[in-house]
Order: sequence, then C-alpha cells, then structure tokens
Amino acid sequence: MEMATETLGLESYEIGPKIRRLRKKKELSLVRLGDHTGMSAGLLSKIETGQLIPTLQTLMRIATVFGVGLDHFFGGGTYNPKAAVVRRGDRLRLPSRTDGATPTYWFESLDFPVTDRRMDAYLATFELGASATAAHRHSGGELIYVIRGTMVLSFEDDEIVLHEGDSTYFDPSFPHSYSQKGKQPCRAVVVVTSSR
Repeated sequence: MEMATETLGLESYEIGPKIRRLRKKKELSLVRLGDHTGMSAGLLSKIETGQLIPTLQTLMRIATVFGVGLDHFFGGGTYNPKAAVVRRGDRLRLPSRTDGATPTYWFESLDFPVTDRRMDAYLATFELGASATAAHRHSGGELIYVIRGTMVLSFEDDEIVLHEGDSTYFDPSFPHSYSQKGKQPCRAVVVVTSSR
C-alpha cells in the first residue's frame, strides 16, 4: 500500500522526480512504464508528482525496469566497482505483467547492483503458449542471444526466427515484440543500451 508523502517525511529524497527523470531518459510514457511494472499510469503519475510514496516492493519493480538499484533513490552516489557479480540465487525474478494474466516472459536483471551502467542485461524466460509481448520501441541498441528454445522477434512487416545459439542486434527504435515458438520454453539473454 502506498502512503501519503506527508506522513512519511520522505519528500526530501525526491523519489518521484527521480523516477520521472529515469522515465524521460528512456523515452517511456507513463502507460508504457505501467505495462512494464503492472501499475496504472494514474498511480505512477501520483508517485512521480510526490502525491504518493511507493512501497519498497513497488520501488524495486520500478528500479528493475530502469536497471538501477534502490540506492539510486536513497543514496548520494553511484555504485561502479571494477566488477560486479550477481549470484544466481540473488537475482530477482519478475513477470512481464502483473495483472493476473499469464506473463509472456519472466525477466531477471543480470547487472542490477551497478547504478550508472552503459547497458542493461536481462535473462528472459518465455513460457510455452504465452501471447506475444505488446509492440514497443525505445532508443539505443538491443542484442538478443537465445540460450534455449526458439524466439520470434517481430517488426511491423517482418519476423526473425531465432533458434538456440542464434543472436541478433537490432535498432529498437522500430516497434518490435517477442514471442516463444515451438515445443519448449525459450530462454534468452537480452542486452539493451541507451543513447546517452
């Protein structure tokens, strides 16, 4: 449950404006951020304007979408070690949707401890028979490497079928979507760069 800002005294952290800056930097609308987090655009707007303070669980879901740690919202600096290790058991696994419908895929951030990254890397698991993701677009570049199964990367008039061991780099500014194909779940590494 979200709490009113004045009851918590957390307004000095400016969590809402920090979320808004991250969203604008990724060129996401409130509706699109809502698609990624499972929250309504109205709720996200209230968080961004400081009318509501998100719970830690809500903030963690938002942070994962943007590839930042919670310290981005509460800490004074960034965490940029020479190397950061994310142990398999420490990864947070989140569904692509939280509205009760079957998620198209589950994603795990592979690099979340580092706060000022040049890329975001995810392990995505696409379940059998799940519907395709909604078409979306963003700036930067995107690379997909299929570890297991078969994935279909769809553009407006084009489909690219990727099998185990295949990879693709593409311009994500064109609307695109993903789906699983075949008789087994698909697992892929997805790396997204932003245009800084």
